[in-house]
Amino acid sequence: MDIIDEGKGKLVGWSDPDEHREWVRKNKSRALVDKRMSVKDAVSKFIKDGDFIASGGFGHVRVSMAIVYEIIRQKKRNLIMVGKTAVHDIDLLVASGCVNEVEVAYSFGHELRGLSPASRRKVQNGECKVVAEITNAGYQWRFLAGMMGIPFIPARNMMGTDTFKKSSAKMVKCPFSGKNIVLIPSANPDVVFIHVHRSDKYGNSQIEGITVEDFELARSAKRLIITCEEIVDEEVIREKPYHTTIPFYFVDAVVEVKYGSHPGNMPYRYYFDKEHIKIWLDMSKTDDGVKEYLDKYVYGVSDFYEYLKLVGGEEKMKKLSDIEKLNFREG
Repeated sequence: MDIIDEGKGKLVGWSDPDEHREWVRKNKSRALVDKRMSVKDAVSKFIKDGDFIASGGFGHVRVSMAIVYEIIRQKKRNLIMVGKTAVHDIDLLVASGCVNEVEVAYSFGHELRGLSPASRRKVQNGECKVVAEITNAGYQWRFLAGMMGIPFIPARNMMGTDTFKKSSAKMVKCPFSGKNIVLIPSANPDVVFIHVHRSDKYGNSQIEGITVEDFELARSAKRLIITCEEIVDEEVIREKPYHTTIPFYFVDAVVEVKYGSHPGNMPYRYYFDKEHIKIWLDMSKTDDGVKEYLDKYVYGVSDFYEYLKLVGGEEKMKKLSDIEKLNFREG
């Protein structure tokens, strides 16, 4: 196929499908192995400087914040991040200096809460680079292609837009219709971390509510860290196997972290901690405020459980859980 046009964005996260398949064959076991470990060990073992990383969930919903805080605590550097619909997670990772390149679909904003002062500042002063742009649908298709083991997905998405010009996609003439079509490259992130409602010790993971693109994302990843609200017995998973969105053989680590999405929302479990998100947004208006926040809530505690105690402990989490229950009763 002749290339008619191509975006000027940097191609990140792409792997030759055959090489990726061979890597998975050599490095991913299908044995039923106990994969339980701590947040600290999961980040230390699987996330390396320079990795192309992706976070599951959507916006402030069902995001593995326990992993995000630990990445910062371990001072990982030169990470490239998937900005598919990234808000609080990417804001903290950019502000802390862990992530310095981003491919953006939606980033640098906290949705209805406004823009992200810290990460926007890092981009504007050149400390973090937006290396490419894409649409939300385009990112889901990158993961879909990565999952399927094909080098690209054809789409009409982005044609005639500035997003295409800043993407890593290419435009070709379709060999069937003779019309122009966009080829969106596949993506196989080095490490993906996804927060789920429950998992067994092997990694069979169940999500309540909308899965967003986590079905595709889990299957496109080289390494997959699962954090969960609770680790349950294998028999509990087997009772409703149709709820198992992510089977064990994609998973490299299972970490039980109750309230692991805080200050984000965990559907059916607990609501957003709007007060804490506001604390971050207010403090992150200045570099000194970012340092003060990180010193107190990340470096000043040994793990995520100490962080939870600092932000209000069980009393705060019960309040957020009550709000979530009330919302669903009223809905």
